[in-house]
Amino acid sequence: MKSSLVLTVLSALAAAVRATVIDLESRATGGYVQNPSGTASFTVYSGCSTPACGKSASGFTAAISQLAFGAPPGLGAGDGCGRCFRVTGTADPYSPSYTGPFNSVVVKVTNLCPVQGNEQWCGQTISKPTNSFNKAVHFDLCQESGASGAFFPSGRNALTGSYQEVSCSQWSGSDGPSLWNGACLSGESAANWPSVACGNQGAKLSPRVGWNVISAHVYSRHRTSLTKWQRIQKEMKAASHSYCRAKYIRRRV
Repeated sequence: MKSSLVLTVLSALAAAVRATVIDLESRATGGYVQNPSGTASFTVYSGCSTPACGKSASGFTAAISQLAFGAPPGLGAGDGCGRCFRVTGTADPYSPSYTGPFNSVVVKVTNLCPVQGNEQWCGQTISKPTNSFNKAVHFDLCQESGASGAFFPSGRNALTGSYQEVSCSQWSGSDGPSLWNGACLSGESAANWPSVACGNQGAKLSPRVGWNVISAHVYSRHRTSLTKWQRIQKEMKAASHSYCRAKYIRRRV
């Protein structure tokens, strides 16, 4: 009788702990991994005029890997939007003997680097939290904003190193107008992670997150008609594929 009571109490406590953990995880990150500092990889992209956060900016900007951005393609701004980071290069993954010079710049996140089509750099998931270069976060520095020119040594377009979230008072630039409803760069005025600014959207990143998972989540969330949702889904895919085709200009040095 006594042992049965103990087991009942322990089971109740375990259930309460699980519920608390799930609730905290949901409120804090929604399953995304968003740390204020850590290791990172860096590349350069062009075509920055319609960023996923819904606002462009005149200063140094970058896209960030989906697991840190906080939303899949097509769902708008994630909690990474508007946050500022000091990014520092320390090595060339293709030329280990290269010793620099390396640079450090402050960038504002305005865009998403999606997992799909960019697995080598932005393929971090919950179960595999680092990319092919063993880095937890990837930053794709915008060429048009001048970020890539200030960061990369001459003749190099891919580096690894570290990042540190900083106050956007350390960033030089200004925000552009909203491109659509729901645009958000609230991270620029928020405290560092784990504070919440724009908030996260969408499903957790499983090892094989795909359009079916995202579609089911958004369809059920917005209760839109099937025909309308199929059209939206097609546009979401096209936008993601366009990013993969048009924006990346990496090359091995």
